[in-house]
Order: sequence, then C-alpha cells, then structure tokens
Amino acid sequence: MSELRIGVVTSSDSCAAGSRTDGSGPALVALAEARGWTIAGYRLCADDGDALAAAIVELADVEAADVVLTTGGTGFGPRDVAPEVTLRVCDRMAPGISEHIRAESAKVTPRAMLSRGAAGLRGRTLVINLPGSLKAATESFSFVADQLEHAVSMMAGGGHD
Repeated sequence: MSELRIGVVTSSDSCAAGSRTDGSGPALVALAEARGWTIAGYRLCADDGDALAAAIVELADVEAADVVLTTGGTGFGPRDVAPEVTLRVCDRMAPGISEHIRAESAKVTPRAMLSRGAAGLRGRTLVINLPGSLKAATESFSFVADQLEHAVSMMAGGGHD
C-alpha cells in the first residue's frame, strides 16, 4: 500500500450555512483513512466558484495533497460549478476517471447521466469531482479508489505496471 495524502472538499450551500450536516465529506475522509491514507485536509465551502477553487488550490499547493476529492456541485443546479472550477484550476484533464464513474454509476441508477463531474491534474495533484449525496459519493469513491495509488505514481514519473 502506498502512502497517499488525500484532500476532501465539500461544496454545498446548505452545509456551509449550517442548515444541513455534511455526510459525504466526512465519509470520504473515513474511507481514505480506512485505506491507510493520510488526510491532508478537509474543507467545507458554499457552492461558489472562487471558494471552491481556493479550497482545491490550498489542498493541492499548500497542503501537498496527492489527490483532492470534491463532493457536491456536479449536478444541473445553477450553483453546481465543480466541473468548471476543476477545469479552471487544473493543467490537464483526466476524462477517463469521470467517464468511468458515470459508467459504473449508471449500473446503479439511470440518474448517473445527470452528473457532470470532471477530473484533472493540477501539477502533481489529481482532482476528482464526486457527487454530493452520501450514497453516490461513497459509491463513486469505490469505483476509482483502487487506481489512485497508480495514478499518483504515474504523475510522479512512474511507469505502468
């Protein structure tokens, strides 16, 4: 098992305002810790592009997270901006990750096609958007978690197995 540093950002107006408790962010933290990975940080912000960008950049550039998982902001709502923010803060995109999440999620629910989540690389940090619901976020994590160590190794210049 490789030691990864994981950052988690929940993007939710209601959670940031305190009117709802964040379930998906803490669940992702627990899932990462159960794999023996270190939590570089957890952030909770409103569905605001600048706040989300700042949280991702801080976890990637200051806290040196290998992977930043965002949860929330991937739907069709007018304030769902996680994919656009990910595109803005990343140097290169990794579309296969979000495509895989949607394909596997579609086996669970047809509503998976309504997720706009994206994934990309910010330097040596992999940023992955996950849905905001507890169920969808944890399922999505399970679809990609086994590949994160290899992805981080490749970003650091490692080869393919």
